[in-house]
Amino acid sequence: MAIKVIAQRREVKLGKNPGMKFVMRPDLYVPIQEKKVFSEAATHSGISAGVIKAAWDAAGEVIRTWATEGHSIPLPGLGTMRFGVRSKAVAELEDVKTNLISVRRIIFTPNVELKDELKNTSIQITCLDEDGNVLKRVTSGDSGDIEDTENGTTGNGESGTTGNGTTEGGGGSNNDDLGDGD
Repeated sequence: MAIKVIAQRREVKLGKNPGMKFVMRPDLYVPIQEKKVFSEAATHSGISAGVIKAAWDAAGEVIRTWATEGHSIPLPGLGTMRFGVRSKAVAELEDVKTNLISVRRIIFTPNVELKDELKNTSIQITCLDEDGNVLKRVTSGDSGDIEDTENGTTGNGESGTTGNGTTEGGGGSNNDDLGDGD
């Protein structure tokens, strides 16, 4: 299996070097229907699809309830998830108000096995011109580094940043997660 990416030539008008550039985006996949997920899980486990769906629905309820109570929830085979917020930091107690919260977040932390799966999955890039004609195809030869938004690093330990130049995750920045219950 491979992750498919499109690199299409288009005019970029913003930034330091505007002009014609190849801009990457995921090659959108057709969403898999829920019914197919339960059917495949039933095939792999020997448990009926109906029982798997009932268990999945019950687990979903528990996850939603515990997450809204501030818990970090294990998602077996995948990692953990929790709710959090992005907010501004203030120096004075009297300045702490709900309007400091800029966005509510769902924070997913993948487990080592899932990160390894991503690291070991090749990436296939299809290069297109501005009219959608295929110019070439390439397969990844990159190091497979994985972004770690919890610690603000990539797989090689370098500091990572978001699009606005602020580091994701904890560590005393103005973007600390609050109310994560850990």
